[in-house]
Amino acid sequence: MPADLEADLAIPGATQPKVVPTRELRVLVVAPQPLGEARGTPIAVCNVLEALSELGCAVDLLTYPVGEPVQIPGVRVIRWANPLGIRHVPIGFSLRKLLLDASLIPALWRSLRRQRYSCIHAVEEAAFPAVVLGRRYGVPVIYDMQSSLPEQLVKHRVLRGRRVQSALRACEAWLLRRADAVVSSAGLLHKVSHSAPGTLAREWHFPTSGSAPAVGTVGALRAELGIPAHAPVVVYAGTFEPYQGLSMLVGAVDRVVRAVPDAVFVLVGGDGEPAEALRREVAQRRLDGSFRLLERKPRSEIPAYLAMADLLVSPRSYGDNLPLKVFDYLSAGRPIVATDLPAHRALLDESRALLAEPTTAGLATAIIEVLRSPSRGAELAAAARDYAAANLGWAGFVAKVEAVYDEVTSQPPIAARR
Repeated sequence: MPADLEADLAIPGATQPKVVPTRELRVLVVAPQPLGEARGTPIAVCNVLEALSELGCAVDLLTYPVGEPVQIPGVRVIRWANPLGIRHVPIGFSLRKLLLDASLIPALWRSLRRQRYSCIHAVEEAAFPAVVLGRRYGVPVIYDMQSSLPEQLVKHRVLRGRRVQSALRACEAWLLRRADAVVSSAGLLHKVSHSAPGTLAREWHFPTSGSAPAVGTVGALRAELGIPAHAPVVVYAGTFEPYQGLSMLVGAVDRVVRAVPDAVFVLVGGDGEPAEALRREVAQRRLDGSFRLLERKPRSEIPAYLAMADLLVSPRSYGDNLPLKVFDYLSAGRPIVATDLPAHRALLDESRALLAEPTTAGLATAIIEVLRSPSRGAELAAAARDYAAANLGWAGFVAKVEAVYDEVTSQPPIAARR
């Protein structure tokens, strides 16, 4: 492989089976994310990069100048300017993200001037300049819609007003109609079809790691966390952002520990102010003994925490896009409790998860039911594992990526068709 196509990106512990390259494409992936960090969108983008690599594509990755170094064969990393020396980008909307996004446009323009690409794969807000410049240079654009723009910003005080939300929805519809294809997170396909019925649209179902922890790891982890061998463990793995519903989960714990006194809740993935806010809430409710609140862990360590669980929980309180954690939950072979929201029903149903009313009482009732009924939990766990084995394998994901690229690159871009 040419040296100039080696990347500084890698997914820790990635040992996915190789597929035979089927076609040669040069792709520009534009990802306004701190790639390499163990959180939703960066993980999803790295999955796509791995798939493109195995398909034999030459990839230029235009991404933030912050994040962790990793390596993917066939991917050349271009990190755009960082004149303000920003070192960390929080999840969601922020001034730091806006400043880094502003420097994206000239970097994208320079890339398109210097190199001829078969396709632009633009993630989230990067799709706005990508469709404009893609049309100018005659390059088709795939919009990777990890979340809905109006929904993502509705909780910000300045951006939740009716007129602002209406404007954001109009901007999103404009983008959906002008992209050559849209690949959305599970749960968002209906939004794409409604806003842009003529656009080629597909939905991501991401592969699971499927890796089992080494023998003895779970016991050692329990001991490290001070959890007795007999205590039932409820695990959450993900960010601590407000939309994840962790405050609702904390509110449910009083009821749970009254019914199952030894239950311990292990929450993995907290950092920054959201984590500190949750720690304060746990302390105020005097629930410290029932919780283990842990910082973000490398993705390679997460299977051990999932294997330790007697129950996995996803208490998301709002949002239409499926949490990425659910894919790993399904393959973990543990019963799942999730709030009954459209986001979860994009992949979960009553056969492979207990879907709870999205309230503290509803969540508590569902958790108690599973912890008190091992047979019910075993049924749910087996159905979830079987679904993951049949539908969430790596080879199937690579095939879906290939199919999308075949459809997009086999026809002229929208700019040439109109």
